[in-house]
Amino acid sequence: MAKKDKIPHTNLDYFENLTEEIKTRKKNDVDEIGKRIKKLREERGVSIDDLSRLTGFDVVRLENIESGKEEPQLGTVMKLSKALDSAVGRLVSGMGNKLFSITRKNQRKKIIRSGSATSKKNVYSYMSLAPEVKGRHMEALIVQLEKSEEEDLSVHNGEEFIFVLDGVANLTIGSETFDLEPGDSAYYLSTTSHFITAKTDKATILAVLYE
Repeated sequence: MAKKDKIPHTNLDYFENLTEEIKTRKKNDVDEIGKRIKKLREERGVSIDDLSRLTGFDVVRLENIESGKEEPQLGTVMKLSKALDSAVGRLVSGMGNKLFSITRKNQRKKIIRSGSATSKKNVYSYMSLAPEVKGRHMEALIVQLEKSEEEDLSVHNGEEFIFVLDGVANLTIGSETFDLEPGDSAYYLSTTSHFITAKTDKATILAVLYE
């Protein structure tokens, strides 16, 4: 009896449904992140001035993030979560209340656009793949990168793994820069300065953040 053909995980066609365009988002997705940050800060009894000192972000910027006027990048959210002694997942996609998560391709949640700290240009969009799991220390995301000339280096605690699904991504780690094509991956400590953008007009990656 012939064995059924299986699609190997290294066949990029296997991931074709992950690379569809991230077209829209609801404005309140970003508002929700700001509200979660403000709620957590108040729960911890941390003033906005204290949070500014802990993170190095100025008060006006923090106020803009909390009100939803600024769309924080993931590195910014990770710094805030560390300063507030919380898991980044709580800020990105909520607490979660399940022991496991099965996410169908038409059930991906939290489509969020993230802007540059110095301009209104979108840097990337991301969707959370497992927001329901409680107490998680990893955050799995589908990220659609957009080409950006600004190099907004990020440094924070944790570890990151990325796998390129579509397009060409440009990754800077410390003083080195790498072009990553579909099928390429990278794993690095987030304490090393890093920045990723699309080298082509757009690129799609699978990203796993670990605190």
